[in-house]
Amino acid sequence: MTTDRALLALLQFADGLFPAGGFAHSFGLETYVQEGRVRDRSGLEAFVAAHLEGSAGPCDAVAVALATRRAAASDVPGIVSLDERLDAMKCVPEFRAASRQMGRQTLRAAAALGDDPVLGELLHAVDDGLAPGHHAVAFGGALGRAGADPERAATAYLYATAALLVGAGLRLVALGQIDGQRALAAMRPRIERLVAATAAKTIDDMWSFNPGLELAGLRHAALDMRLFRS
Repeated sequence: MTTDRALLALLQFADGLFPAGGFAHSFGLETYVQEGRVRDRSGLEAFVAAHLEGSAGPCDAVAVALATRRAAASDVPGIVSLDERLDAMKCVPEFRAASRQMGRQTLRAAAALGDDPVLGELLHAVDDGLAPGHHAVAFGGALGRAGADPERAATAYLYATAALLVGAGLRLVALGQIDGQRALAAMRPRIERLVAATAAKTIDDMWSFNPGLELAGLRHAALDMRLFRS
C-alpha cells in the first residue's frame, strides 16, 4: 500500500522544481522544431508520444520499476547492474550524457534529504565512476527507499518526462499554457497503458527503438543556435 510519505516523495521527485536539471534538455525536440517538423500542439503531442512509446515507456519506465524494487530490497549490486544495462541502451551521446547528468543530480539531492545508506552507497558508486548514474535508475532508487511502489514510481517518471518535453515545447513553439496542459493531458491514457505493461517486466524485457528521435539527437549537436543541451 502506498503511504502518505511515499506519495509526498512521488510528488516531490516528479515536480518541475526538483533540481534534476531537466529544464536544460529537449531530447531532440529542438531539432524537430528548427527543421519545421514540430510547429503546433499536434506536432508536440506526436513528439512526446513517440518518446514515451519508443524509449521512455519500454526502457526507462521499466528501469524505474526495477530500481524501485531493488532499492526497497537494499540490492545495490542489482541497481548498479541495471544502471549499466541502461547505459548500454542509450546510443546518442547527448541523450546518454543528459540522463547521466540528471541522474547524478537526482541522487545528490535525494541523498541530501536524509541519511539513507543505500542512496549514499549509490551516490559514492556514481561519483567514483563505478556506475553511470542514469536518471531512471536514480529516480526509481530514491523512490524505492521512500516506500513508493514500482508502478506509481514508473507513473511519476513518465509524467515528469512528458512534462519536461511539453515545457521545452512551450519555449520552442508559439503555444500558450493551456495548449501545454492539453498536450500533457492527452498523454494520460498512454502513460497509464505503458505503466501497466511494466508490471511483469524484467531487465531482459527492456527495449528502445526510436531512430527518428535518435537521429534528431545526433543532428542537434550541429545546430547553428541551441537553447537546450540535448
